[in-house]
Order: sequence, then structure tokens, then C-alpha cells
Amino acid sequence: MKSIKADQIKRVVVRGANWLGDGAMTVPALRELRHLLPHAHLSLFARSTTAGLFTDANLVDEVVVSDRSGWLSLGNEIAEWKRGQFDLAILFPNSFQVALIAALASVPVRLGYAAQGRGFLLTHSLPAPEWRVSRHEVFYYLNIVSELERLLHGTSQMMEREPDVSLQVSDERQIEASEVLRRLGARDGRTLVALCPGSINSRAKRWPAERYAALADRLIDELDVEVLLTGSPGERDVSLQVANHMRHRPIMATGTTDLSSAIAMLSLVDLLVTNDTGPAHIASAMGRPTLVIFGPTNPLTTRPFSAVAEMIRQPPVCAPCMLRDCPIDHRCLTAISPDEVFQRAAALLGMSEKLKFVELVGPPGTSDKLDLVGHP
Repeated sequence: MKSIKADQIKRVVVRGANWLGDGAMTVPALRELRHLLPHAHLSLFARSTTAGLFTDANLVDEVVVSDRSGWLSLGNEIAEWKRGQFDLAILFPNSFQVALIAALASVPVRLGYAAQGRGFLLTHSLPAPEWRVSRHEVFYYLNIVSELERLLHGTSQMMEREPDVSLQVSDERQIEASEVLRRLGARDGRTLVALCPGSINSRAKRWPAERYAALADRLIDELDVEVLLTGSPGERDVSLQVANHMRHRPIMATGTTDLSSAIAMLSLVDLLVTNDTGPAHIASAMGRPTLVIFGPTNPLTTRPFSAVAEMIRQPPVCAPCMLRDCPIDHRCLTAISPDEVFQRAAALLGMSEKLKFVELVGPPGTSDKLDLVGHP
């Protein structure tokens, strides 16, 4: 590949990943890119479904929301990239159209994977790594920036370092999120458990709504916590199914805010229980304990890359199938019981001792001693 010089790179365009979870997994790559080119202006073109991830991240200089799709919008996007006068394009998605935009916008250096027959559109194309299905997805994106480092300096140690997936939320946004939660019915000082029962891009990832409802009621009954239902507007129907199956009334936040505000809410929870979706990566990246219910997907590549995240799975022989709809009986998820998830959730909350106490003396309200049990 033709070498390039760092002092020739003044303006960089990064085409962000399309899905929320994938966007979170590009954070280490963006962080390394910022370190590699500290004086360059970095523009991230991202969909509205992922742009809110980077509100407080300080990883790029600007985030441009780009929701255009289809060939009719191609001319407008090419013109926008031309106006940016970019010296380098980093392409995280494997889309042919994204590479075509970069080429027709005459970005001099275009770096990405040679997928979907687009290699001829890139000045520096990378083969798909042999470890793609056995190593975490964060390394798939890091590998692109690592190749850039090799082009600039002849060597790279990036892939040997521990990736930094951390995300931050400002105090101001947390205060705003606290006020939103109060308006939705949350009470100050209560342990807050968020449940994310949806999944935009795969129905096969969804643990059944009635099981989320059983889990939520038990969390309220036995651990005396507040339960928050969260997700995107497209997942509101699933959250409503959970709420309709519950005996108690949850805090319904699904689809009520933009992504940036939803992320700020997640930064305040004591625990997130979720399917294998974007919020799993986000909450754990903010240091919030996270329990992920895995079904058809590959945990080697898509688990949250965080020490505060745990997985729960009962894989049958057909898992991971990576299908978006289960053609049989959804056994990878129906094998996971509400009791199993509840026990793990209680442990992550540090409430296992409280649970034992409740079992001895009865449910809340049957003994004054229960009022002495504190919250973490």
C-alpha cells in the first residue's frame, strides 16, 4: 500500500457504524484515531440512531447526522463530503455506497475493508481478518485505525493494547435526566433497575415479554426497586407488552426521549437487564452493572466489552445462529427462566443478602424489620 504522511492529513471524515451497538464498539477505534491525529479535524458522519452516543465523548470535533438512504440522495452526500475538503476517509461500514461517496467526493485517501466488491473504490483496502468470528468486534474497527498507524509510522501496537470502550455523560445531562425520570414517576433515593426488552434489528434476540414482566414484578416485590422500561421509539410496542403483563406499574421511558437523553438516563441506573442490544454496550461503557440475555448471537464477538457486564445464556446446539427470526421454537431464549435472571440481577445489585432476609420474614410490608434493609 502507498504510504501517507501525518502532516498531510488536516481534515478527516469518519463514516460511523449504522447500528447503536456497533457504534458503541467503534469508540475504541475513534479514541485511538484521536490520539494518532491529535491536530487533525475529525468529522463523524453518523445516523441519528447513533449520533447521540458522542454528545460528551470528546472523540471527534463534529458529528454530522446523515440519515440519507438510497441512490437518489447520493449526489447531496457527495457534495457535502466535497465541501468538507477531507484528506482522509475512514469507513467503518462495509457498504458499497459509502465507499462510492468517498471516491466520488475525491477524498485522496480512503481506508476500509474490501467488502461488497468495493475494493477498487478505496485507495487502501483491507482484507477481512481471519479472526473476524472469534475476536470481539471492537478489534474489527480498531484494525482499520491500526492499519492507518502502520501507513503513517511503519508499525502499530494498537491491536495489542486493551481497548478503552468508556463513555462519559456530563453532570449537566445527568441532572436533566434525573428531572425527566422524576416527571415519569421515579422517586428519589430508590434503587433503579432498567429493563430493555426490545431489539430493533432482530426479533430473535428478544427474551419473551411475559418473562420480562415476571422479572420486573419480582424485582419490585422482593427487592423494593423502581423498574424503568427503556428503548427506542421502534421498541415501544415491546415495552407496552411488558407493562401490560405486569401487576405493578413500571416507569415507561421507551421512546420518550432522544438518544442522548436516553443514554443520560442509563448513566443513572443501578442495573440494566437487557437483550443483546445497543444499551448493553452503552450502560456497561458508563460503568453501570449490566446483565445481558444472550440467545442467537455470538458472545465472543458482540458481548459488552466491559468488566461490569455479565452474560446469561443457555445455548442449544443451534446457537449461535445469527438469524433475525427463529425458524423453530426460540429455545435459546425460552430456556432462560425469570428466576435465573432474577437471582443474577439480585447478585449484581448486591441484594442477595436482602433476598435471603425476605425469604425468612416474608414479602415487604409483613415486618417492620424490612424497613431497616438499605439500598446499595
